Amino acid sequence: MINHLLLADLIAELPSAVRLQRLVSTLRTHFGCDAVVLLQLDNEHLRPIAVDGLVHDVLGRRFAMGQHPRLAAILARRGVTYFDHDSGLPDPYDGLIDAHPGEPLPVHDCMGASLYIEGMLWGAITLDALQATTFNADTQADLQRFIMLIEAAIRITRLETETRALRLARNAPSVLTGSLFEDSKIIGHSEAIGCLLHELEVVADSELPVLLLGETGVGKELFAHRLHRLSRRHDHPLIHVNCAALPESLAESELFGHVKGAFSGAVSDRPGRFEAADGGTLLLDEIGELPLAVQAKLLRTLQNGEIQRLGADQPLHVNVRVIAATNRSLRDHVRDGSFRADLYHRLSVYPIPIPPLRERGNDVLMLAGHFLELNRARLGLRSLRLSTETEEALCRYHWPGNVRELEHVISRAALKAVSRGVNRNDIVTLQANLMDLDGLELPPPSATVDATAVVAAAHDGNTLRYAVDVCQRQAIRSALAAHNGHWARAARQLQVDPSNLHKLARRLGIKP
Repeated sequence: MINHLLLADLIAELPSAVRLQRLVSTLRTHFGCDAVVLLQLDNEHLRPIAVDGLVHDVLGRRFAMGQHPRLAAILARRGVTYFDHDSGLPDPYDGLIDAHPGEPLPVHDCMGASLYIEGMLWGAITLDALQATTFNADTQADLQRFIMLIEAAIRITRLETETRALRLARNAPSVLTGSLFEDSKIIGHSEAIGCLLHELEVVADSELPVLLLGETGVGKELFAHRLHRLSRRHDHPLIHVNCAALPESLAESELFGHVKGAFSGAVSDRPGRFEAADGGTLLLDEIGELPLAVQAKLLRTLQNGEIQRLGADQPLHVNVRVIAATNRSLRDHVRDGSFRADLYHRLSVYPIPIPPLRERGNDVLMLAGHFLELNRARLGLRSLRLSTETEEALCRYHWPGNVRELEHVISRAALKAVSRGVNRNDIVTLQANLMDLDGLELPPPSATVDATAVVAAAHDGNTLRYAVDVCQRQAIRSALAAHNGHWARAARQLQVDPSNLHKLARRLGIKP
């Protein structure tokens, strides 16, 4: 029966994630076990691709081969590897079984098999059963028979991925040689991130300038790197320039270079970042911070590919694709005169908004799993996981600092747990109170707030959320009043992104 189900899925037109998820679910039902995981080898790590029976955050984890001897043993040989219930090797899924979250795995059986695609080691499939003696010689032989079908499902998925990539980017062979699935550094299965990755694939093969728009901490640099890897320039350098870190007096020299004697201290000719990126891509991060004088020279380069070193008489030609990134509203900067309108229109030929973490659904748990595994290894813990209440708190939180804030929250909570004397050989569960999420949503101290009203709201039997809303509402109204209703200036006073301020104001019932 299972052969028919697996074969039917092989020939059906299914999204790759659905096909592989059905694969692990079918295997779990057939073997009557508690967890099945399909893992892809990614350098020295195994990355879960499809999971059935483990907690949500496992899809974001990366299991280092040097730290998980069971997984290393599975990869070390062809065929099925079986671990008896009294095996002394630690289980990588301790505390992560969905039916027993946070508990050490009781006496149980485990087996797995290495998987090969076109003669190359691709990854592994693992099966765990909490009931001892679930797996025997017959079940091991059964799994051995299924290995070819499992590898066929992976091969078909890869063919579909390559066919789609070939349609979208015929001149970008790098998309065919990368990971079978999405970039291993970009973690998420949400619709928002799926749409973003598709859009990056579509625009990557063009030579259009791209403007990445997103709040602080959403990972704009990560997506810029993906855009470069998918482009026909992938064999040439990607040069990153943080415009906010360029002193105004050196910005022109840094970007365009200088000749000897151009200014005091210029003791030799020096090429700029544009020349370093010739043939490749230049990422101009925090482009809104670029001085106006330099913006004019940048516009000339975008228009005709010419640069002129500081102090030089003759221009040079460069072939560079520009990706710009900003967490600010460049339209507002154009209106207040701090950013050139013609440069804005040149850079925003193809704007790509990057969704904030709060719009990515359960991606927050996948990303949390990634940071949990990093901190588990860093702190030398046997297992590190989230309580159910903590998972719910992470999903409810607004995440103004996005992925970067999530990373810091998880790292801080793990350190707090260790500082309170947990046993590193136990399963460490991070409780919601270690996250300190409630205090992180208070408005900035620069806002003027009527403390009496906030205290009254808190003492009238209202929730903390209600009291925080009262505080934020007053802070926004005070900032708007101080700047005669100018939203961009109010946002700067409150130290938030203008688009975030508009969204928060709408939620609080404050209308422009």
